[in-house]
Amino acid sequence: MYDRILVGVDGSEESERAARYALELASRVDASVTALHVVEESALDLAAGSGEETELRRERAAVLAGIEKIADEVGHPVDDELAEGDPATRLTDHAADADLVVVGRQGLSGVKRRLLGGVTEQVLHHSETPVLVVPDAAESFAADRLLLPTDGSENAELALPHAAELARIDGGTVDVLNVVDLTDAGGAFDAGGLQPEFVERLEERGEEAVRQVADALEAEYAGVSVRTAVEKTSTTGAAAEIEAYVEEHAVDTVVMGSHGRGNVKRTLLGSVASKVLRSVDVPVLVAVRGGR
Repeated sequence: MYDRILVGVDGSEESERAARYALELASRVDASVTALHVVEESALDLAAGSGEETELRRERAAVLAGIEKIADEVGHPVDDELAEGDPATRLTDHAADADLVVVGRQGLSGVKRRLLGGVTEQVLHHSETPVLVVPDAAESFAADRLLLPTDGSENAELALPHAAELARIDGGTVDVLNVVDLTDAGGAFDAGGLQPEFVERLEERGEEAVRQVADALEAEYAGVSVRTAVEKTSTTGAAAEIEAYVEEHAVDTVVMGSHGRGNVKRTLLGSVASKVLRSVDVPVLVAVRGGR
């Protein structure tokens, strides 16, 4: 499934961490890895005909040398590629020839908690190839326990093959989770005032949602171990509940589906997916409609 992996690199710690993760994953599934370094046109224009042009060449060489060093440490080859232009656009263009794009994410301290990084954000919005976002807390590849959140929509179907593929690598388990958000379900009404029968129906709907996904996983991907869970919240919201589940159950990777570019919701990747991408300390794989 993952024969060709593309990773964006720029010399930052985030991109080096993403490269290591991509190489470790590739070594487990026998995939090729291309590390793409994009130099912005504005930097080239400023450096042209000056001593800064030589320095820019050195920086480019240093970025790729750093990735080669990581590849040697991991024991898996990497192809280096240079491009010029807008990093997000070039990365998205190259993603069309890949099965998976791996990018880094900024740390979670202060204002950065609300940011994915400009390039990562744009790639998530525009790529039709699945994107795996690696946070600074991810030290190495792990897939012992995967989390697949579902709200009962068709988005979960997009994530199924990716959760199964990752789980198969080390015989991992896929947890299928539905969060019953009483505040969201109740709209303007106080969650505490919802009728018990209504809450019960929401929980039953959640049970049905996880059961359908679990049945599909077990039917289509033999040998994948599946667990299901339904969590209820009236205070923190679905994204925070997913984050808490990740921490409590030592989840290694979250796998989520998102609407394709033709749907306006893709602009925000869906509110829950967008928040999860920014908050959890584990890699998040986002599969999109129209992608592989």
